[in-house]
Amino acid sequence: MLLYGFHTVAARLKRGAEGIRDLYVSGARDDARVRDLVRAAEAAGVRPHFVDAARIESLCPRGRHQGVLLFVDAAPPAVDLDELLERVPEPLLLLLDGVTDPRNLGACLRVADGAGVHAVIAPKDHACPLTDVAIQTASGAAESVPYMMVTNLARTIEDLREAGVFVVGTADEARTSLYQLSIPRAVAWVLGAEGKGLRRLTRQRCDALVRIPMAGQIASLNVSVAAGVVLFETVRQTRSAPEVAAGPRG
Repeated sequence: MLLYGFHTVAARLKRGAEGIRDLYVSGARDDARVRDLVRAAEAAGVRPHFVDAARIESLCPRGRHQGVLLFVDAAPPAVDLDELLERVPEPLLLLLDGVTDPRNLGACLRVADGAGVHAVIAPKDHACPLTDVAIQTASGAAESVPYMMVTNLARTIEDLREAGVFVVGTADEARTSLYQLSIPRAVAWVLGAEGKGLRRLTRQRCDALVRIPMAGQIASLNVSVAAGVVLFETVRQTRSAPEVAAGPRG
């Protein structure tokens, strides 16, 4: 697999040299960012290969590589859901139903990382796999947030509910607003692709459906934007530190 871009490559180097085959750096770049990356690679036991810009472009002609390419043997290691639930009794999870665009997946992973999500889960037959485009768009979040692909999303939702996780789906027609919902700490958010929304069986398995209030002319949000809204509202309600009262100045 080919990884590219500073954020993505740096995040992979933090995991060490295992599984890394080659690191290519454009010899046309000689700046602080490149020097920092080279130091990180050498600290991880990875020897960079400096090549000309044309070689970099030929290996990654359509990617925003920034002059940095990393060839690895495999994607980030898989995580078992049962093990995760045993290790994290009050998880924050993001389930994606029908999200097939790799850039949307990457953006969702990046949002999930920022909100402290413990895993992103998607069905094998109605979702995008973790491609190099998704990994690059995630800007390193694909290394920090486990991405699980399950055989049956509806059954996985049932398993989560049995484990005490409250499952909430988003739907434009839902009567309850996101901001009317009292969100528990153990929660899984289920989002569908823009336009199509959640599939029937998926929405039937949810404990609740909520809508994101929209004040403008656009009826819905991109899935990664919607993920950011619901996840950070969850953080605000359940995981944010108490506010410190402002004292007198001077």
